[in-house]
Amino acid sequence: MNRRTVCLTAVFGALSPPSVFAQEGKVTVFAAASMKDALDEINAAFTKSTGIKVDASYAGSQTLVQLIEEGSRADVFLSADTNWMDYGIQKKVIKDDSCFLLLGNTLVLIASKDSKLGNVTIKPGLNLAQLAGNGLIAIGDVQAVPVGIYAKEALEKLGSWDAAAAKFTMTQDVRAALALVAQGVASLGIVYASDAKVEPRVKVIGTFPGDSHQPITYPVAATVTAKLEADTYLSYLRSTADIKAVSDKYGFIYLWRRVAC
Repeated sequence: MNRRTVCLTAVFGALSPPSVFAQEGKVTVFAAASMKDALDEINAAFTKSTGIKVDASYAGSQTLVQLIEEGSRADVFLSADTNWMDYGIQKKVIKDDSCFLLLGNTLVLIASKDSKLGNVTIKPGLNLAQLAGNGLIAIGDVQAVPVGIYAKEALEKLGSWDAAAAKFTMTQDVRAALALVAQGVASLGIVYASDAKVEPRVKVIGTFPGDSHQPITYPVAATVTAKLEADTYLSYLRSTADIKAVSDKYGFIYLWRRVAC
């Protein structure tokens, strides 16, 4: 068993059993960790409206699509970037003609609620290392986790990456980075605005310019093994006005539109 298989097996085992074997009368959704709070509310409303239960599992987008590739039975995949959706399509585990962009997000710099740091203007030349002092900077794994990839792109464009690189502690998903700042393990963190909004122990001290990184978008699609309930679920995401209200509530940008993923 190679290292990748061991890693996927460990994560797969952590997911709830119903996520492994999709059941009749349910739609099984694998979604990016940053979607948890908003999607839990959306799923509850979907079940109330349709009678179809939703079994949702949350983790890094890269982990989830690799689990699907390994044979995990999911009906819907909701990614935090288009790259991992494209990966699933290329591996022929995602239905490309079912894909559309659902949400957008913003990249922010956070500190603990009790931090003495005030608002920071994030611009070229930002000395992130100095800002962190003797502390760590929590970000998603820049090789695989979407929030980490966005963060590295932004920091490189701003000329701030090299000086701060030694202070980074990288995590398996955005919620893990958020937790490190909330718990005081890291002085700073780079997460999505939606994550910062649901964690009362942190505060946003800066927002990254939108042109410093690729647009943060959340594509959603059915898997090639999806049950009929997946079509009902995707239609609900596209057509229900309440989705925008929930998205706004949790700090996302509602933007669904048809795309060729």
